[in-house]
Amino acid sequence: MRDCIHLTTWLDRTSKARFCVIAKARGVSESALLRQLVESTLTATDTVHASTPEPVLPVASSGRISVRLRTDDLLFLRERANARELPTSTYVSLLVRAHLRAQVPLPTAELAALKRSVAEVGALGRNINQIARAVKQQQWPAGPNRSDLMVILRALEGLRDHFKAVISANFASWDAGYKKTGR
Repeated sequence: MRDCIHLTTWLDRTSKARFCVIAKARGVSESALLRQLVESTLTATDTVHASTPEPVLPVASSGRISVRLRTDDLLFLRERANARELPTSTYVSLLVRAHLRAQVPLPTAELAALKRSVAEVGALGRNINQIARAVKQQQWPAGPNRSDLMVILRALEGLRDHFKAVISANFASWDAGYKKTGR
């Protein structure tokens, strides 16, 4: 079994149920029955054709895989994917990529929110520059007073805290339910 490869197929529900009944009647698993059928077909074909066909090598593709999950894990996975407004398969792909590359990605919605916030900070910076230039050129003789500067400072601190919260929430959402081990 060391040099074996996995074989998969899709059937309609009725055919699958009938196949399961036959496997149970023969006292074997569905996989064992499928293997017996494939081997018997190949044996019958070998008597007709003297030459052995070249083995089919796996083709590099998009890397599609199938994963079986416990029902409760699948529910958690769907909830997390929905919370991030992502299809479940895309979310799984992001999780795997994050784990393999040791990166914590920002999904599209979170990245867009962060970009909007950065744009707002940029606009505030441009406004402060205009105020400073006007004061320097004495076009605005008094300049901003202390309360104006405190309002700007509070807005900038609020944005900074918002950025930190988005980033912290992103990290926490990837770590949720994951116990760090000593590895």
